[in-house]
Amino acid sequence: MHADIHLTLHHLAAAERERSAALAARTTSTAAPATPVRVRLGWQIVEFGLRLALPEGGRDAAARAAHSLAA
Repeated sequence: MHADIHLTLHHLAAAERERSAALAARTTSTAAPATPVRVRLGWQIVEFGLRLALPEGGRDAAARAAHSLAA
């Protein structure tokens, strides 16, 4: 391939990637990021483990701490 053609194609592809990245940034910046199911499930397991491990009085504080970390 001729160098000038290759460079022109490179510039066109780069411009297209920049446009699609700018569009993606605009559409995702307004929406709140979704928490993956795996992360939520992990924090639920941590909360359950803390409820089992701590005495009765400390369970509420542990649950509040786990919820504040997950948010």
